[in-house]
Amino acid sequence: MHPAPTRLAIVVSHPVQYYSPWFRWMAAHTDLALRVFYLWDAGVKPSRDPQFGQTFAWDVDLLSGYDHEFVPNTARRPGSDHFNGLRNPVLPARLEAWKPDAVMLFGYNYASHLRLILRARLTRCPLIFRGDSHLLGRGQLPWIKRLPLALLYRQFSAFACVGAANRDYFLTLGVPPQKLFVAPHCVDAARFTATPDTRNEADRLRASLSLANKRIILFAGKLVPAKQPLALLSSFIELAPLETALVFVGDGGERPALEALAATRPDLPVRFLPFANQSEMPARYLMTDLFVLPSRGHYETWGLAVNEAMHLGVPCLVSNLVGCQRDLVTDGDTGWVFDPDRPGALTGALRRALNDLANHAPAFRARVAARIAGYTYESATAGLRLALASLFPAS
Repeated sequence: MHPAPTRLAIVVSHPVQYYSPWFRWMAAHTDLALRVFYLWDAGVKPSRDPQFGQTFAWDVDLLSGYDHEFVPNTARRPGSDHFNGLRNPVLPARLEAWKPDAVMLFGYNYASHLRLILRARLTRCPLIFRGDSHLLGRGQLPWIKRLPLALLYRQFSAFACVGAANRDYFLTLGVPPQKLFVAPHCVDAARFTATPDTRNEADRLRASLSLANKRIILFAGKLVPAKQPLALLSSFIELAPLETALVFVGDGGERPALEALAATRPDLPVRFLPFANQSEMPARYLMTDLFVLPSRGHYETWGLAVNEAMHLGVPCLVSNLVGCQRDLVTDGDTGWVFDPDRPGALTGALRRALNDLANHAPAFRARVAARIAGYTYESATAGLRLALASLFPAS
């Protein structure tokens, strides 16, 4: 019998507020020996996000509690927004020196990733793929894209799928079902838990916005066309719901247009808050009655803000093109769903959501809590352990 692999190398572009706490959790709660190989230092050093239009670093600890190293990046313009933004010539040598049993690779669309995939064929080190792509809103991929992706994914021994739409994506591209293991997308649930301090902060924030006695609809994220913040504001203005406010948290190119549209109805309470770092977000969710993520196209591969909101008991309204919808948001049960290609659908869904919350808010919150309870680092790790065990079946 072959032993299950115990040395896992993880290759990821840069420290991310959703992934790094997962690595820390695995280091503390499993017998895996793992090392994370970061290909860029964004997130822990200030870097500019072109869609937010500002420079920032995450304000939570992303590096302690697990073994990691930063592999030198020789790209002329380092970044995760273009193919040559991650160029790490010494990555293969660093991996070989550590001698992993398997490598989990987050994504593929960078120079260093493709070199690693090609080299793995020579070293015969099994690769596990972690990504969150889906085909929602895209239909069938043209063969000129489908064939190269199918060939690429044949190089992987197992896949840690984030959810249902992601699993369907791999199946469509010819990945055998026996290679697919569900390791659901999740966030640090401990951080997004209501505490007396966050409740007090939420109350203070409501008061500072003059919204102490209002229902609050929240949009949090980049103010970009793909996320449809203007469509949400237009629906809010059309409904003009009584004793209800709309709050935008974030920055981006759509903000001037949003402010101009809001100014046409000064009688409606619309508020704008700037980008909020991780430590500030729990209070913003906690003051909220409804979280809305109306993204269209294939932009929203998952929508981890939905996980965050649900951990704090907030029902969500999302489009059916948001990657997490099938897993987390069931229409009329844990939230509300609309088709962004159908005229008036967002307005109708928002009307239903507000009516349901007026009459059945506690029941919705209870179902939200039950659904999100299965989306934790423990459940993601269980799926990953099954993927690892499949690499060396008993003989």
